[in-house]
Amino acid sequence: MLNLVVDREKQDLMPTGQTMKLKELERPAVQVWSPASQYPVYLATGTSAQQLDASFSTSGTLEIFEVDFRDPSLDLKRKGVLSASSRFHKLIWGSFGNGLLEGSGVIAGGGDNGMLTLYNVTHILSSGKEPVIAQRQKHLGAVRALDFNPFQGNLLASGASDSEIFIWDLNNLSAPMTPGSKSQQPPEDIKALSWNRQVQHILSSAHPSGKAVVWDLRKKEPIIKVSDHSNRMHCSGLAWHPDVATQLVLCSEDDRLPVIQLWDLRFASSPLKVLESHSRGILSVSWSQADADLLLSSAKDNQILCWNLGSGEVVYKLPPQSSWCFDVQWCPRDPPVFSAASFDGWISLYSVMGRSWEVQHLRQADKFGGKLVTFGLPSTPDFQVSQPCPRLVFISQVTTESEFLMRSAELQEALGSGNLLNYCQNKSKRTSLSSEKMLWQFLKVTFEQDTRTKFLKLLGYSKEELQKKVATQLESDLGLGERPQSKEDDLNSNRQPAFCSQASKHTAEETSASSAFFDELVPQNMAPWEIPITEDTDGLLSQALLLGELGSAVELCLKEERFADAIILAQAGGEDLLKQTQERYLAKSKTKVSSLLACVVRKNWKDVVCSCSLKSWREALALLLTYSEPEKLHELCDMLGTRMEQEGGGALTSDARLCYVCSGSVERLAECWAKCHQASSPMALQDLMELVTVLNRSLELLKRPDGVIPGPATAYRFTQYATLLASQGSLATAMSFLPTGCAQLPETFTPPAPITAPVMAPPSQLPASAVSHAPPGAPGECSLQQLQRLPPEKIGRKELPPEHQPLKDSFEALLRRCSLAATDLKTKRKLEEAAQRLECLYEKLCERTLSPHVLAGLHEVARCVEARSFEQGLAAHAQVVGCSSFSEVSSFMPVLKAVLTIAHKLQV
Repeated sequence: MLNLVVDREKQDLMPTGQTMKLKELERPAVQVWSPASQYPVYLATGTSAQQLDASFSTSGTLEIFEVDFRDPSLDLKRKGVLSASSRFHKLIWGSFGNGLLEGSGVIAGGGDNGMLTLYNVTHILSSGKEPVIAQRQKHLGAVRALDFNPFQGNLLASGASDSEIFIWDLNNLSAPMTPGSKSQQPPEDIKALSWNRQVQHILSSAHPSGKAVVWDLRKKEPIIKVSDHSNRMHCSGLAWHPDVATQLVLCSEDDRLPVIQLWDLRFASSPLKVLESHSRGILSVSWSQADADLLLSSAKDNQILCWNLGSGEVVYKLPPQSSWCFDVQWCPRDPPVFSAASFDGWISLYSVMGRSWEVQHLRQADKFGGKLVTFGLPSTPDFQVSQPCPRLVFISQVTTESEFLMRSAELQEALGSGNLLNYCQNKSKRTSLSSEKMLWQFLKVTFEQDTRTKFLKLLGYSKEELQKKVATQLESDLGLGERPQSKEDDLNSNRQPAFCSQASKHTAEETSASSAFFDELVPQNMAPWEIPITEDTDGLLSQALLLGELGSAVELCLKEERFADAIILAQAGGEDLLKQTQERYLAKSKTKVSSLLACVVRKNWKDVVCSCSLKSWREALALLLTYSEPEKLHELCDMLGTRMEQEGGGALTSDARLCYVCSGSVERLAECWAKCHQASSPMALQDLMELVTVLNRSLELLKRPDGVIPGPATAYRFTQYATLLASQGSLATAMSFLPTGCAQLPETFTPPAPITAPVMAPPSQLPASAVSHAPPGAPGECSLQQLQRLPPEKIGRKELPPEHQPLKDSFEALLRRCSLAATDLKTKRKLEEAAQRLECLYEKLCERTLSPHVLAGLHEVARCVEARSFEQGLAAHAQVVGCSSFSEVSSFMPVLKAVLTIAHKLQV
């Protein structure tokens, strides 16, 4: 993924005029990017209704292209194509999906004659089922304005001529709604529509007359109109501020007033700021959703500009184009990338950071990093030299961690050769610590056959040794091992004890020997047996057996504590009776192994894990390895390891790693390591990389899908490791450890839930705090005066992923502790503001738009918060900010740092 690393002055953006084209496509088409949640990144194009190619064809085509920035060529890979019934004025790509539409979202196309068409993206890409979901011809004129609601993906706004605006519910397309009565007299075209990025029921529309109308869909009426009354402002586009609910920009395509106006609806009498660098009318604007300071614009002066709205200055200017660019769009997933569609039939992709980050690093791997550049001073002072004096420049490799690099190279060699079994064996031999030796022996077993049996042997349990010990014990108990040898013994010297388990079938000789053995135990002159019919226990037991009352017979045996008789009879009585009898026996038995017998009989391994003494963790792990089902072993071993970490007082944390090796939990292994190594020294980090990489490789060989996807803790350490390798000049190896695939899998994206309640609620259902009076001269009541204090609506908001819920819990608990401990009002106000600002983080977590190393760093910060280690938390925070895109983290990382600083000061 490309990262936009810029400071507040955007000094890292490319200088004016420098070429930075990434891709290009020759198409007279309108364009739209795939949503931020979509991977791989796609660009959809639809034949433009306002352009003709050389053949003067009027047919339309909808195409989808994959954008692969790792490919250094300028070409785009076409992944899907579809003939369209009409050409397009506008395309919009939403992430709506409810099971019937899989997960790639919906493309809406606005065409001539009021035609609105909805396409299933998955069906276009697969060329299978019918891709057209629906077509509606509700509008009277060309549909030039479209926008999906960012909170409820099933809501689509469309605008056309005659001031018509419709709100479509993709769950029910039969009856579109209107935001209110037509606001323009005479009616005008709708040039642009945009949903507010903070409040889901606010929609704005732009009109050629220069006005922007803000609609409240719950009131079903316009609540404010903005215009500078110059009569030269001809609105061609608008966009809401990504973070501030009351701010929007308008652009004018009138050559007499080619400006961009920034409006704040709290002060709607005049623009807050006016941007004036274009010389002719502006055709489009695009506000970066990743960095609220960046705004793109294109105009009829053949210029494409990138503005810093904070300073009002142009921070990037593309070289003049050969034709007008009628549409520019930031890429939702890759913040530095944008696309531009021009009237000469070309769509071009650019980056404000130059060539793709991946391409740069693949081409320059190991050429930089760990280098020291020095130059010599001239022997003659500068003021005595009349002409420039040449100086020698020296570039040398600086390596400060030679042992770290040597061990890293050994690991890479083992990974490359696939000889990880020998690697584990050597690591086990080299270490002097018994715990580390055991850990590497466990890892070695993961590459061998019959892993459970070998894990048991490492824990000290061997079936072969046990059988030998049992046989010896039985011989001793029967007196066969100590009595003088007789002639009869000579005859039966080859026999085995009857109670020893034999794998082979008995031969005739073995059967004879067995019979002779029982002859010794049972006297041959025993009288024929009789059935006692008395009133004592034996008599009653006999009567019960004669009548088939096995339940009563078992009860009698249990009363007399004749447990062997009870078990034998219960077995003849069926499974239920046997189970009841076993439970009765286990409840009464008080021997040293009673608990162990109960575990084996009941097979309730979760209870074993949760209730066993941690002094017997080896025995508990042995039980799991011996008896648990393969599909349950992972969960049970993780539970045992977690208990050892949480309840062992730190003494068993190191041993818990063995449980995670048995379960194949790379993420848990990394988290466990982090508890023992607060400071990530190079050698300690190398230790971890060796462990998790080897375990991960064994899981890959077993085709465990979770073995190749690093979790937050693992991804964070991978990033640290890659950074350290790069600093030592080993860039190629560093690149191989970067967790590029973590957040780029389509299956991790959960589509938004279908609408459960209409967004257009009657005014009576509005919260009282949302109702206020409009500014002077504005029609109706304006609820936008207080929008900046209203939290985003919860309806339609995605669920926080379970794996990230601990982040929210930790940070909210920290805020509560700080609020209780704070005494001055200034600190309390900072904490209140922080609580609101952190909502942006939770939204990003719900949308799954944060990169893997940012997620990993946040989880590391949360762990430090739980441990009350705020200095470590601030260090982890700095690590995240140092290697992250400003645009990705600027909305929440500064405030998180402020909270950590306050917590450190208050010692909460």
